[in-house]
Formats: sequence, C-alpha cells, structure tokens
Amino acid sequence: MRRTICILILSLTTIHAWSNNQQNSPIPSHEMSFVEKVELQVKNNDTFYLARMHDIYVYPKLVFRNKQQERFYWKTVRDVKKTLPFAKLLAQEMVFADQQLAMIPDKKMRKRWWKDHEKYLFKKYEQDFRKMTASQGQMLMKLMDRESDRTSYEIIKHYRGKASANFWQFVAKLFKNDLKEGYDAEDKDRIIERVINLVEAGQL
Repeated sequence: MRRTICILILSLTTIHAWSNNQQNSPIPSHEMSFVEKVELQVKNNDTFYLARMHDIYVYPKLVFRNKQQERFYWKTVRDVKKTLPFAKLLAQEMVFADQQLAMIPDKKMRKRWWKDHEKYLFKKYEQDFRKMTASQGQMLMKLMDRESDRTSYEIIKHYRGKASANFWQFVAKLFKNDLKEGYDAEDKDRIIERVINLVEAGQL
C-alpha cells in the first residue's frame, strides 16, 4: 500500500519551478510564529515597533470518546504538519508549470518539456515521498486538492492525460480510495481544516 501511494504521489508531482528562489531552497517548514510582520516607525523622536499578528482561531474543546479517537486526532496533526508544506509548494509549482506550458505552442514540445521535468522531479522528490507513510500520502493528496482546487484525478488528467488518470483511479479503488473525491472543509474534512488553521496560526 505504501509503495502504491508513493508512486501515485510521484505521478501527481511532476512539476518544477525554475525560479532561483525555489530551485535551491529547502522544503518550507510548518513552524510558524504568531508574528507575521514587524514594522519600525519613528514619530516625534520616538521609535515604535508595530507587529502584525496572525489570525487567532478559537474552537470548542475537542472531547474524545476513547483513546483510539484521540490517537487518530494526533496522527492527523502529525500528517498535516508533514504534508502541508509540500502541498503549498506543489500548488505554486503547478501554477508556474501551467504558465510555462501555455507559452509552448507545439504539442510535441510541451510533451518533451514535461518528460524532462518528470525525470528531474523524480530525482529531487522521490526520497521525500518514499519516507511518507500511506496515511501521509493520502493526506498530501487531500491537501493538494485544498491548495489547488483540483482533485487528484483532475491533476493527473491535466498533466498526464485521461488514460493515466483512469489507471491511477483504478489502482486507488483497489485500496478503497477515490481520486475524484474532493476536499470538504465544511463536513468530512472539517477536523483537518481545523488542524490546518491552528498549524498555520502557530497555535498547534
């Protein structure tokens, strides 16, 4: 199962950003400060430090029915912290890739461009994704939908074609997953959304 999820993630992440800032920078950390920005102002010979804070989220206290439910929650927290930085990075790279592909008029040239970047990214990200657990691989696919507003099926279809998307949907179904299922922050994924908000605000 873990190997299948890894291969599926690698199939989804065949995008590369060419900018110098992203090319040599490490994967962003989930660690965030309460302070978003600090400004310095001088008025009437007095110096003021103005700090812009992140939003602070207040949720009802979680009440776990049993230890299993509590373990599942903290496992969700772990998986979100592990995969959220990757999801944000990959969503940005998808935007960049779409911009680059839009500038290539020839279909064969677009295919060649894509093939070159597949090789590059397999080499760059393969070890990171192989270290993920199966649940983290599934979480990454959920969060990529959240960040890009495209399901895993739509992403594969967009970049690799309908045949590839159907194949991976078949593989996912064997493991009782559905690549066409979207992220639902209001209902089934509301706990994940809560965790994301708290992590991004530095509260968790």
